[in-house]
Amino acid sequence: MAQVVAPPDPEVAPPPRHAPNGRWAARGWADRIVLTPGADAARGAGVAWRTDIRQTTAEAQIAVEIDGPLLDFTARTVTGVTAPIANENGEARYHQVRFEGLTPSTRYVYRVRAADGWSEWLPFQTAAEGFASFRFIYLGDTQNDILEIGSRVIRSALREAGPAALVVHAGDLVAQRESKVHDDEWGEWTEAGGRAFAMAPQIPAPGNHEYVDHILPDGTESRVLGPHWALQFALPTNGAPGVEQTSYFVDYQGVRFIVLDGTAALDLGGLESQTRWLDQTLASSSARWNIALFHQPLYTCARPEDTEVLKAAWKPIFDARRIDLVLQGHDHCYGRVSDPAGAEASRANTGAGRPQGPVYVVSVTGSKMYGLNDRADTQPVRAAENTELYQLVDVDADRLSFRAFTATGRLYDAFTLTR
Repeated sequence: MAQVVAPPDPEVAPPPRHAPNGRWAARGWADRIVLTPGADAARGAGVAWRTDIRQTTAEAQIAVEIDGPLLDFTARTVTGVTAPIANENGEARYHQVRFEGLTPSTRYVYRVRAADGWSEWLPFQTAAEGFASFRFIYLGDTQNDILEIGSRVIRSALREAGPAALVVHAGDLVAQRESKVHDDEWGEWTEAGGRAFAMAPQIPAPGNHEYVDHILPDGTESRVLGPHWALQFALPTNGAPGVEQTSYFVDYQGVRFIVLDGTAALDLGGLESQTRWLDQTLASSSARWNIALFHQPLYTCARPEDTEVLKAAWKPIFDARRIDLVLQGHDHCYGRVSDPAGAEASRANTGAGRPQGPVYVVSVTGSKMYGLNDRADTQPVRAAENTELYQLVDVDADRLSFRAFTATGRLYDAFTLTR
């Protein structure tokens, strides 16, 4: 008698990437957990995370870290704000809590709540009261193919950096464009950093791709900040008037990090306000080192022209107020400019022992690449195209050491600023 063979089960296609209940849909547990520093990173921090819509309150617990497992015995509960979001991946809620009144140089643990329970305990350390040496990671645009391509560079940076205190991002974390929010890209970005982004504070600057196009009633086109930025990052609220969501500063162990919004300055009328605020923020700084972070570079490595509007407004302040390092993105290449007169002048000044700051750096972490412009042989001291990089910056009282590495870990550029 012939054996009857049952037909194979039909293949079930995976859900569309942008469909509710797909890979990037919110669940009953906390995901996209991102830690950010307070304005005074010795005494404050913030955390943002996402859940499904069943979790309607923002609750976190924090405790001083101990050697044993009974962390919840001394934990205190902190509440915050929550907001809904709806997009191609369905409905979700983002939550933010700010930890205030913390003790400098102290190891803490925290966890965040979702409908199906608490997250794991996540450790972090507050900054020192005054100056203390530390290392931070600087990343350029991730933007495209974030999880497929950019993640290896992010993870290599995290591995090679060891106990890096901070990670700074020069904008275009994602590629959202036109009127498309691309929630999946925010999922990829947080997954690329994983729990490291929940334990080392992140300092992001907004790029043009953090904005989406918006059609006004008269039919003209404008840009508005995408919905994820304000929900994903619990940032300090000390920024320029009118640009408070995307400009801010952080004081961390003798360094003042000043974050500016180039898109708001160039396209949305935010130049004058940020310029005044930049001058005031630098004038009031007692930090050992001052570092600016924004997206559109003053000195470009790919585009045919420098960003003259920003250069005219901000460079005189950088020169007068002693900015040491300017970290940028946008051009999808690598370039370092130490002297506006060009590479030869930079080398001559270095050889003569003259001050090197401010140093302007552009870098790229993700897959999107632009070719170098026709000034690449004369303006920057070092330049690269078609190269993914990460940067490690070591901060000491008398020197700031900068190293740029390719995706394979090869040292590509290095310099030192001294006091």
